[in-house]
Amino acid sequence: MQVERMRAVVIAQHGGVEGLEVREVERPIAVGNRVRVRVHAAALNRADLLQRRGHYPAPPGAPANIPGLEFAGEVEQVGADVRTWRTGARVFGITGGGAQAEYVVVPEDALAEIPDTLDWTAAAAVPEAFITAHDALFTQGALSLGERVLVHAAGSGVGLAAIQLAHAAGASVCGTARTAEKLARAREFGLDAVVTVGDEPQVFADAVRAWTNGAGVQVILDLVGASYLAANLDALARRGRLLLVGTMGGAQAPLNFGVVMSKRLHIIGTVLCARSAEEKARATRLFATHVGPLLARAVVRPVIDRTYALNDVRAAHERLESNESFGKVVLLVSE
Repeated sequence: MQVERMRAVVIAQHGGVEGLEVREVERPIAVGNRVRVRVHAAALNRADLLQRRGHYPAPPGAPANIPGLEFAGEVEQVGADVRTWRTGARVFGITGGGAQAEYVVVPEDALAEIPDTLDWTAAAAVPEAFITAHDALFTQGALSLGERVLVHAAGSGVGLAAIQLAHAAGASVCGTARTAEKLARAREFGLDAVVTVGDEPQVFADAVRAWTNGAGVQVILDLVGASYLAANLDALARRGRLLLVGTMGGAQAPLNFGVVMSKRLHIIGTVLCARSAEEKARATRLFATHVGPLLARAVVRPVIDRTYALNDVRAAHERLESNESFGKVVLLVSE
């Protein structure tokens, strides 16, 4: 039997962007409860940059050298046990790797239906950002109507998704970024207050106290990590929740137990990629139920920074690495 082939981004060697190539590789086959999706577009994430550098190994079952954690496309083949999807369905979802290719195979419960209002490019910019933000804010952080939220890295894909979801849920939202330009652009997505953070994180803690009349915020969504920890604890209200979802500013920092204990704070670490298939499926179901209708009515929307052809994947990595992007960087895999 002839082996089917496909084009895919391949990490030929770890290091700089020169290690990325587009090659012909074997096309995966859908069996059992698996679905093969013909990928039209796939967004980049910082995990892709880390994987390229050799610092983010693919989880078991995912291709070791084909990056890509999210995708949008159409169902092209289904395994014998699949009951949810039929060929031709427009779907998007998250996976442990391999999405930056013409085809990807995933469990059927890792997929959600794309609303008619989104084209392939917009749909590809949704899954990782909105599933991460929704899971962190509502499943992990139990965000409630009327609470105050601080979102760091407000111009990132997850940051912009979190701002919109929190605003739609009736929360008041403050956003931080390293440039005033990003914050000015982020305001239209539901920010009530903004703080430009330079090299001194205490700036946002002071600004939050002024914004809340000294009370602090109930929830912080932090994509920065270690360098913001002390100021985060300062900015939280009593019984506040700190959601750690990124480590752009480092992964280790001293923890003031006295502040955590006296304020009765909750520190919650969360990441999607390392979770079991069952946990990812649950996060995807909740996203489809709660966020899908908001996307369909354009209450929330993906934000796209730039699009690149698959052959220009090196330029796409450079764009994301520059920290100048606002929203998602998307690869156009097939037209």
